[in-house]
Amino acid sequence: MTSAEGTRLAFSTRRSYGFGERTLRLPRRYADIYPSLPLLNSDEMEHVSAAALMSVRYFQAEPDIMPEEVFAEHHVLLNLCEIPHRVQNRRNGELRDFIFHKHEIIVTPAGMRSGWRWFGKSDVIVVTLDPEKVERFAQTELGILLDTQQLADLPQFSDADLCAAGVMLRDALENDDLTSGVMFEAMSRVLLVKLLKRYGKQRPEDLALSARFTSDHFKRVLAFIRSNFDRTITVEDLAREAGMSPSHFGRVFKETVGETPMQYVLAYRIEQATAMMKDPSRQLGDIALACGFADQAHFSRSFKQVTGLTPRQFRAA
Repeated sequence: MTSAEGTRLAFSTRRSYGFGERTLRLPRRYADIYPSLPLLNSDEMEHVSAAALMSVRYFQAEPDIMPEEVFAEHHVLLNLCEIPHRVQNRRNGELRDFIFHKHEIIVTPAGMRSGWRWFGKSDVIVVTLDPEKVERFAQTELGILLDTQQLADLPQFSDADLCAAGVMLRDALENDDLTSGVMFEAMSRVLLVKLLKRYGKQRPEDLALSARFTSDHFKRVLAFIRSNFDRTITVEDLAREAGMSPSHFGRVFKETVGETPMQYVLAYRIEQATAMMKDPSRQLGDIALACGFADQAHFSRSFKQVTGLTPRQFRAA
């Protein structure tokens, strides 16, 4: 039996429960239950980084059904089909029956039970997002503190610009080479920035509580880390930027971000080091100093603590 046949057999077994009924097994990955194989799949590309922000799959599928499932990932469905077609989408028990037009997008947040049926041939890009990676990207790249739900429940909206970014991602997958890998990583960042800026659900702030750790506090602290991650940073430094006492700052930072301030600084340094390591000509000792580590040995210990690999192992992989 081929892998494709195995995929279809597994799907048909689950599908026997019927559209709109609960299945007995809950796969954690969207790809596990799609009734046909993607024409393009970023997970199978040799030159796309394993640490990529997202998985991208491109489908052209005949009319079919996907059973209701719950996933630990966000899914963004970008419709490229020129011909409007009927689609049914059941979301947490509520059935939506609508006509799906080109450039319309549907976001299914992580944790939502969702099932599909489409009545015309599909032409779609499916972007899969890990909520933890989305949260980290929003914090370190955009200075945004996302709500725990992250993406608002947007059953259906039109955004030609976001679809165009998705098409560029798809096109980058057509050739599995270094250039395409670089293009994919660049465009994945563009698409995620557009998605979060327009539709990301930010954490609500109670302005009556002046001591609360707000987005403004976070942006000031992040700006300080960005400017000074090559030198020693203390909790006192960060608390001063936030205008708080060190003890209060440490407490509200962890409550809000989920890490202690020093854990966050270390993770930020490792992220910057990982980006620098993509340049094979750059020495690990230079990277260590540029990212605020005392020496290469300190860098190696810290890197392994966070990633499970030494810098040399990471680079070799």
